Amino acid sequence: MDVITIVLIGFCLLELSNVVMLYFAPGSRRGNGVGMFNAYEKSRSDPEVFALVTYLIHWVAGTKLIFIALLIGIMITGEPAVKVFSIIALIFSIMTFYIKMYPGMKKMDEAGQITPKGYSRTLGRMIAGIIVVFVAALAVWFASGTVM
Repeated sequence: MDVITIVLIGFCLLELSNVVMLYFAPGSRRGNGVGMFNAYEKSRSDPEVFALVTYLIHWVAGTKLIFIALLIGIMITGEPAVKVFSIIALIFSIMTFYIKMYPGMKKMDEAGQITPKGYSRTLGRMIAGIIVVFVAALAVWFASGTVM
């Protein structure tokens, strides 16, 4: 099994744990549940807003499931070039977190709207770590001399 497949399996397991959390314990402050946003609990007081929040949580979880299923298909049937380009696509798509999501989350964190305080930095580091692992997997794969 090549390094890219191993990294993709790890990423799929991480994302699957997020999906389980979003579907079965969305209010949790663990596993990237949305409980760290203070507004999640506040939304419960307005049924219309809470219905929208719940819908959006399920939308995110469903989208993650689509990506997991696609990555599993790529791991099983994909040629090496497809796996390499999948990792590259994941790097660029995950980097978009820093364009809109991170600045907004950082502002909420600074305004005291996230518990625990400083979680935006933790999440930012975690996502940077995932990107570093993907880049390292590509470097190892190319260094091994594997041909696409």
